[in-house]
Amino acid sequence: MNFGRGPSVVLNVGGTRYSFSREVLKDFPLRRVSRLHGCLSEQDVLEVCDDYDRERNEYFFDRHSEAFGFIMLYVRHGHLRFVPHMCELSFYNEMIYWGLEGSHLDYCCQRRLDDRMSETCTYYSAEEPPGQAGGGPEGRGRRAPGAEGGKWLERMRRTFEEPTSSVAAQVLATVSILFVIVSMVVLCASTLPEWRAPENRSVSPESCETFVAPFPREIIEAICIGWFTAECIVRFIVSKNKCEFVRRPLNIIDLLAITPYYISVLMTVFTGENSQLQRAGVTLRVLRMMRIFWVIKLARHFIGLQTLGLTLKRCYREMVMLLVFICVAMAIFSALSQLLENGLDLGTKNKDYASIPAACWWVIISMTTVGYGDMCPITVPGRILGGICVVSGIVLLALPITFIYHSFVQCYHELKFRSARYSRSLSAEFLN
Repeated sequence: MNFGRGPSVVLNVGGTRYSFSREVLKDFPLRRVSRLHGCLSEQDVLEVCDDYDRERNEYFFDRHSEAFGFIMLYVRHGHLRFVPHMCELSFYNEMIYWGLEGSHLDYCCQRRLDDRMSETCTYYSAEEPPGQAGGGPEGRGRRAPGAEGGKWLERMRRTFEEPTSSVAAQVLATVSILFVIVSMVVLCASTLPEWRAPENRSVSPESCETFVAPFPREIIEAICIGWFTAECIVRFIVSKNKCEFVRRPLNIIDLLAITPYYISVLMTVFTGENSQLQRAGVTLRVLRMMRIFWVIKLARHFIGLQTLGLTLKRCYREMVMLLVFICVAMAIFSALSQLLENGLDLGTKNKDYASIPAACWWVIISMTTVGYGDMCPITVPGRILGGICVVSGIVLLALPITFIYHSFVQCYHELKFRSARYSRSLSAEFLN
């Protein structure tokens, strides 16, 4: 160490003092502490710690003392674990401050940290990422270069991404919801026989006179698509991370909802109104139906749909487990039902169970207690097997429900908390 006097130094972390020799600091496992060895002036020292006492040669860090105690146990014994009754993310922030990473944790604590971070990844992705919030000791009282110039971009991003962040954001969200509703009504009405445009454009002029509705429908559809396209382009321009923007599920859904319209328009332009268009009619109808994804755009504005998506994202393990349960049961019951109803040659063969794949349909509707009645067992062993299949389906479907329910409640409370925070900022905007 090129600064300070005395053979030893004192680290004061939240009121708890630790004494070290100067040579120990040179190769100290914590990067922030080892940086003290290369400080040449008091100004350099204050960039590393929060305060410095020249008389006592004491360096003060305004951090969590108990968390640093557990970090010191890692320095001495090589095992790093979470502090009991302390948030995993708070302890992880302490680790980052002192220069440690998640890989330094013991395996059990690494799993806890991964689960906790996976639960809050959506919450952080819509906000400022952890470690960049500027609220830590290093970012306190300082602004990033060009912060004033990018202030309007941040406001625009909040306006388009957070419907409750301002009055303008609420107005924009309301207009977007209206466009979604109008586009869905037009899409549904276009399938009615009275509204359906003639697929064969080569019909007689007398028959075309009755089809006046498609023209306003196409105009309304083009206006809605124009709004969605402009909204998507503006959100892409004001986004912080363009690659992250493209990878977000809701933005992918937006592209899936907008792109089919332009593809269908291009196909109509290039193929013209001839037989080629008739052959491409199925493709055009599929592309038009893909616009039903517009409904998912409402997830930006309703907490219920956001909660559903976040719950499915967090409970993918439980969902996979449920699918495995169903597939195993389907394989067993379909094979047994095909054997009992058609494979034993008892004189009464049930043609509905001619193969195992055909029996899989019966297993699915039985396990889910739907029971369409289109196929059912006629033998006594087959009916007994059907009862077992129904009871087994109820039990298997109910097993993961508890985990999914608790995750749904947690996701709902988190999103409500986030929405309430933006509502408070909206109230402050009204007061101002």
